[in-house]
Amino acid sequence: MKSRLIRMTEGKPGKLILQFALPLMLGSIFQQTYTIVDTAVVGQVVGVDGLAALGAADWFNWLSLGICTGLAQGFSILIAQFFGAKDEFRLKKAVAMSFLLTLAAAVILTAIFQIAAGPVLHLMGTDPSIMEGSMTYVRICFSGICVVLSYNVLAAILRAIGDSTTPLVAMVIAAAINVGLDLLFVAGFGWGIAGAASATVIGQFFSAVYCLIRLSGMEVMRLKRVHWKPDKTILTRLLTLSGPLAFQSTVIAVGGMILQSIVNTFGVIFVAGFTATNKLYGLLELAAISFGHAVSTYTGQNLGARNYQRIKMGVRAGAKMAVLTALVTSAVMIVFGRFFISLFVDAGNADADAVMTYAYHFLFTMSVFLFILYLLYIFRSALQGMGNTGIPMVSGIAELVMRIGSALLLPHVIGEYGIYMAEVLAWAGATALLVICYFRTERRFPKEGESQHLLD
Repeated sequence: MKSRLIRMTEGKPGKLILQFALPLMLGSIFQQTYTIVDTAVVGQVVGVDGLAALGAADWFNWLSLGICTGLAQGFSILIAQFFGAKDEFRLKKAVAMSFLLTLAAAVILTAIFQIAAGPVLHLMGTDPSIMEGSMTYVRICFSGICVVLSYNVLAAILRAIGDSTTPLVAMVIAAAINVGLDLLFVAGFGWGIAGAASATVIGQFFSAVYCLIRLSGMEVMRLKRVHWKPDKTILTRLLTLSGPLAFQSTVIAVGGMILQSIVNTFGVIFVAGFTATNKLYGLLELAAISFGHAVSTYTGQNLGARNYQRIKMGVRAGAKMAVLTALVTSAVMIVFGRFFISLFVDAGNADADAVMTYAYHFLFTMSVFLFILYLLYIFRSALQGMGNTGIPMVSGIAELVMRIGSALLLPHVIGEYGIYMAEVLAWAGATALLVICYFRTERRFPKEGESQHLLD
């Protein structure tokens, strides 16, 4: 399959963003397919306790994933800017330095998360009846951090230079392998949670290999010895961009882990229902993430080319498409939500009805306010693409404060809905900050004919 690079500095902004985002959406569908299959197979084969064990480990596992994606996104911002500026030498230099940082990060993160696995799960108040399953799940997932980080960095580089097709094919490969191995390991061999986690790591390994093969045939990968020589300036810029994004993901995940510890106090049945909906979270935000990647690449390339007015046009077009997509997604989830949730719950279990009720109430609440999450991704990605990773990091702190504060206070007033609204209010707090800061940045854009660079 031939990759097509999209240069976003020319053409209609809305069309370019949609054209770039659609393959990412399809790729995300396949990614969510294997996430859903993981959960469905465990829920149906292992039972409610297995489902709860996955849920208890969810945010902790997401912490590792969030740091990996944060680093990758930070690397891609600089690469997109050099690509937009048509600066081939510094583009290749940034790619080479990204690979060096990826290697170092993979070693450090794997060690940290393996050491922290037990203490963190205990600190979160994980129920003793599901502790072993949760521990097994994170141990195996953390052993694949090098794989996850490699895939994310390779896919981020491809997206930065305008290729959103290769990550799509990579996700198709990962999904097919993961689904097949899920059925074999969990349903066939009876390996339970360990089988589901192993299938995920193996699937992502092959997706990373595919991205590497495709990228190796492109000009950007024709690196010479001079490109591999450590460059303090570029290394510093990569870390300056990626560090706040990784920290942002850490803050959001820590907030989620604290929320999970609060959820754990509601009992295993509530945890199972909460988990079932959280596994649909990926479907809810699927298009938002894709629009976010498209807007980040778009703004990065146009900033590099100093096309400031195009940035304004593109962000507005992206926001309109995102809100419309959110409304359609919300309607689908409200109408068909109970069916999706039923995929994760063994109908023969005595607690199935209670699990379904908790799960649907959570899903309905998030669906009603989903447009807020979509706007969050658009404005966060626009700022990131322009090299501003500080405000998105602060928005992560806003999410933490809103999520935890709401979860601690609201249940005393509105019961279980206090937990559900904590997620929505976290979105709202972060989005308000991002929208204000984006438009303040936009007002600094040079007018037509002015030559100064926004970052000078």
